[in-house]
Amino acid sequence: MNNTQCQTYDYDVVIMGAGLAGVCQARHLLLNVPNIKIALVDPRPEERTEKDLKVGESAVEISTLMICKELGLYDYMVEHHPPKFGLNFHWPKHPESTENINDYHHLWAIRQPPLASVLIHRPKFERDVLRMNQEMGAVFYQGRVVDIDLTSGDGLNVVKVKLDREYLELKAKHIIDAAGRKFIIGRKTDNVLFGPENVRGVNNGSAWMRVKNVDRTIFHSGYDPLVSTCSHYYATNHWMGHGHWVWMIPTDTQNMELSIGLVHHHDYIQAQTVNTKEKFYAFLEANHNIMYRLLKSGEEIDFHYWPKLAHKSKTILSKDNWYVIGDAAAIFDPFYSMGMTMMSFEIDTITEVIRAKLAGEPDAEKKRAVYNGFNLGMIDRNNLLVSHHPEHLGNASIMSHRMFIENMWWFGMMIPLYVGKWHLDLKFLAKIKQPGRVYITEILTAVYQQLTELAEKNANIGFMYTHRADELPFNYIMSRDFDEYIHLTKYEPQRANVFVSMQYTHFFVAIWYLKFLWKGFGLKGLLAPQNLKHIFALLKASALAGWDNWIFKLKTKGVPDNSITAKAREDFKSYQHQPDLQPWISLANEKTLPNGTHEFPSLKDKNTLKVSELVTLPAEIKS
Repeated sequence: MNNTQCQTYDYDVVIMGAGLAGVCQARHLLLNVPNIKIALVDPRPEERTEKDLKVGESAVEISTLMICKELGLYDYMVEHHPPKFGLNFHWPKHPESTENINDYHHLWAIRQPPLASVLIHRPKFERDVLRMNQEMGAVFYQGRVVDIDLTSGDGLNVVKVKLDREYLELKAKHIIDAAGRKFIIGRKTDNVLFGPENVRGVNNGSAWMRVKNVDRTIFHSGYDPLVSTCSHYYATNHWMGHGHWVWMIPTDTQNMELSIGLVHHHDYIQAQTVNTKEKFYAFLEANHNIMYRLLKSGEEIDFHYWPKLAHKSKTILSKDNWYVIGDAAAIFDPFYSMGMTMMSFEIDTITEVIRAKLAGEPDAEKKRAVYNGFNLGMIDRNNLLVSHHPEHLGNASIMSHRMFIENMWWFGMMIPLYVGKWHLDLKFLAKIKQPGRVYITEILTAVYQQLTELAEKNANIGFMYTHRADELPFNYIMSRDFDEYIHLTKYEPQRANVFVSMQYTHFFVAIWYLKFLWKGFGLKGLLAPQNLKHIFALLKASALAGWDNWIFKLKTKGVPDNSITAKAREDFKSYQHQPDLQPWISLANEKTLPNGTHEFPSLKDKNTLKVSELVTLPAEIKS
């Protein structure tokens, strides 16, 4: 590349990749850092096609909060993407008979979760949010990154781009790799770790395809008045089996588009047995016939196969002002849709570091180092969540118990932590690193080993229903909001009381563990020293969080739960009802044309995307 022929442009941030992670990161920066100059680079055109369909169409609570609340896209998502009513799981009663829904044991979502989630049509979302970013001032270059020059410290980094007929050099202090599995920064810096030995033994691949105009009644009629108060179809449905699981995700309500994919573990199902469309169809026909019939009812869009899914990065936020995000940072398994959750934490922390560095704040580098450690820990815990999967997935008894304890941590700690922006609080992050404060990794590691032992014995310890209130004492439900942060709209930073959530979650996990030990191992297992150690550690963590909860309540006594609500209540004190109407007949007469007809504003198609309405947030949110 001849540098003399290059045009050079300067930006604050260059984002490589304009997919889901890239466009979300750009919008988050634009909303939170005034006058920031951003460039996005992607070889794909602004108008995305069905070829841009990819894994990652299902958001959960945290990623939905990022997309809808933090990016201000609630209305857009309602108007252009399917709703999501939780997660459903299905295990065959008999592996040889899987023709219809009654051939499976089910773990249905019984209602809409307290915080809504969404399903995403990726090409549509990426196209639309890219346009919004451009209207907010971001510059998009359709081109291929051919090289990057990284400098140490606060020097300018250079992204070299090949457009159709010319080359560009984009200079910026901060560059973000959101280009997925191209690993632009990862390969340049030897930052990516591959192989089961680096990802807690996870060794999986994936085959998937999209179809449209499916007959969804093959899956379910939609009539189930005695089981739930939400749709079974508009959810993420998981079809479980020996060494594998299959996802089913609706991505469009108008043309009944559906994504169906297989995640298989190589020790159980070899790549060469499922790596073509014909083999994929044959696998479903034999093992999940209902999914095969659903696929065949529609029109094929595409088929893909990845032999290796799992990888992670050594660094997420570098001291040299480069960052990796989304699939460029880590992915293990789309189970629980945790890829976008990791992305959401990455976006928040990257924006805060860039904002602090551009503002010259003295603690910016400290934030960078702490946030990098937090994200690496978050990635490792998500890696843990899909370890030992092949031994457990197909066993309904084992897996239902496993998912119960995993969801206890999700609802009891992760969601309130994200809502309260505690992952941006340096003192909190230092506190939870102290020994004994959080007991997630230790208890899950022990439970997975014990579940494997029970699976090898083919033990039936019953079936746990994730969302029911009769599985644990005191009418415990895992989505319980112990702080009422949802109902009291504690959405400002550090207002949601994460400590009370941690206190009760550790306590109820101890109760769950006692019940699990009794059912699986009896009195001997209950009294085993190593198991008692875990119980006491959970209770200790609960007590420590209880102490933190008491201190937090003292410090925040008199502080309003939501300052906007408090101001509205104060403003209302001067309210006086005025039983008056303003005159309107004269206005109607003014609109009457000479021929007696009336002049009305033209009505646009109600489904037309109004990008300009999404560019700025309401003033009261910005204040």
